[in-house]
Amino acid sequence: MSGINKAILLVAGLAIAACSDARWDDTNAGSGGTGLGAVDSTADPSSPAYFREAIGDRVLFLVDQSSISPEGRTVLDGQARWLNANPSYVVTIEGHADERGTREYNLALGARRANSAREYLISQGVAANRIQTVSFGKERPIEICSAQSCYNQNRRAVTVLAGGAVS
Repeated sequence: MSGINKAILLVAGLAIAACSDARWDDTNAGSGGTGLGAVDSTADPSSPAYFREAIGDRVLFLVDQSSISPEGRTVLDGQARWLNANPSYVVTIEGHADERGTREYNLALGARRANSAREYLISQGVAANRIQTVSFGKERPIEICSAQSCYNQNRRAVTVLAGGAVS
């Protein structure tokens, strides 16, 4: 196969992948590989499953906003209590945006959302060296449609747990 044919096949494959309707499912984020030997059950209050289901692993945001809502503060208060009671976990806070706006704008907005959640957790006593942030902008939607209900779910900051030594 010639180099041009290979290039055409590569471009066609990338174009097909870009048109995918795949949603990003972060409902099980942080569920595996803690290395701590904990049972991942909602019955165990120190487990990642309990954190996700009982405490809540995400806060939602209004359009073009990165300030924490009263509902978001309630979730983050629970996260802070859980993290302070379980100091062997470190977290990454993922910032997300809905599909509207440019890629660059949404990456910056996702970063502001993740940092707002991070700063709130720090203000509640979680050590700063236990919290990383990353922005995915609009690249990982959990709902794909042009309706407000979908946009609402995609404007979020998700706290993902990982076990490990805190440096």
